[in-house]
Amino acid sequence: MANVKEIINDKIAKKKVMVFSKPGCPFCVMAKNVLEKYVGKGQIIEPEDYEVWEINKDPNCGQIQGELAEMTGARTVPRVFINGTCIGGGTETRALDSSKQLVEMLKKSTAQKIQQKQF
Repeated sequence: MANVKEIINDKIAKKKVMVFSKPGCPFCVMAKNVLEKYVGKGQIIEPEDYEVWEINKDPNCGQIQGELAEMTGARTVPRVFINGTCIGGGTETRALDSSKQLVEMLKKSTAQKIQQKQF
């Protein structure tokens, strides 16, 4: 298997919204529920720009969490990245949504994608 750090960085770089998650985690469910309101054809985020990686299914789960800790300062999941920047976990995602900042962040990531396609 390729270097875990490279895989993580590649996933973050290729998706406007990247979530590292575990299915039984209530904070992961919280983050995914918030984000999935904005994902879909005609929504702010197109489905191909959004990915959830359920890392518990990966044999390198411990290494993945270790790398995420190095990158973000937290080993816990979820780790939510928007346009390459970690916004935190479930609580932070919900708080950003409640304050309407999440929508602005998602719109910004969409606008950047549109600009990239024009060149």
